[in-house]
Amino acid sequence: MPQIESKVRSLVDGDEEMRDAVETVLDRADDGDIKWLDVKGELSSGQWGRLIQKGVLVEGEEGFRLADAEATQAGLGPAATPGASDSGSDGDAASDDGGSSWSTYDKGAAVVTLGLFVGYSWKPLRDVIGTVMDVPLSPLQEVLPFYAVVMILALATGLYSTLLQANLMDMDKMSQYQERMQEIQERRKEAKESGDDEALDEIQEEQMDAMGDQLGMFKEQFRPMVWIMFFTIPVFLWMYWSIGVGSNASAQIALDSLVLPLIGRVEWTESVLGPIQAWIIWYFVCSMGFTQIIRKSLNIDISPTSS
Repeated sequence: MPQIESKVRSLVDGDEEMRDAVETVLDRADDGDIKWLDVKGELSSGQWGRLIQKGVLVEGEEGFRLADAEATQAGLGPAATPGASDSGSDGDAASDDGGSSWSTYDKGAAVVTLGLFVGYSWKPLRDVIGTVMDVPLSPLQEVLPFYAVVMILALATGLYSTLLQANLMDMDKMSQYQERMQEIQERRKEAKESGDDEALDEIQEEQMDAMGDQLGMFKEQFRPMVWIMFFTIPVFLWMYWSIGVGSNASAQIALDSLVLPLIGRVEWTESVLGPIQAWIIWYFVCSMGFTQIIRKSLNIDISPTSS
């Protein structure tokens, strides 16, 4: 695993204490799985947590084990080829430290998405987006009733939302974040039960450091949401425009009344649940149903799982 080697190299570079910690773990790994209690006198809780966070240590049967002992040993030695190894190490360090960092395209999509939100409250922008979106969607609307058009749009948004979440969220990294927090909580519980105040103080500091992991998890979760909104908001604004939602807005199409389950026949812009109008409820009922079917059919699970 070249990644493990570069991760170890980035950890120990210029940090002799961390190098000693990795060497200690390597020695103890010969005896099988390693537990925090086995090395707590030789490693700080912060060093232990960093090894888990970087993926050098992974969950074993009775504790933790080295993901790749040979690569870990190689990471302690000099780089074989300075140019290639350094670039690999830098790239991996960037991947770890900014593993949740967004690409230029992600940031661009976020900026555009923020601009699209203006369309909900500013009619001129809504009219422009609605007119543009009407070009590809009007043929569909001409051959199908509007409730069926909404169903097809809900199916499409459910499909690309599921695929975007599955491909843009790093589930392995999310699992690592969760595993590290769980491991910290377990060590905190053990230290509290044994009355080890010094260990509790160290774990408290590590928990503060781990707040960065929480931010990383949020960024991982929000990244696909940006792209989902990037594609979905224009669809919503087209429905706004077509139905005639908002002040001084008029419907662009002829609309029959809508029959909602458990509610009955209502008008598209009629408020059904508080201020929530009928067309929004119909869209979300269709979207949630189709999304569950798509995830089951494609066997896609977007919840991180511990290894």
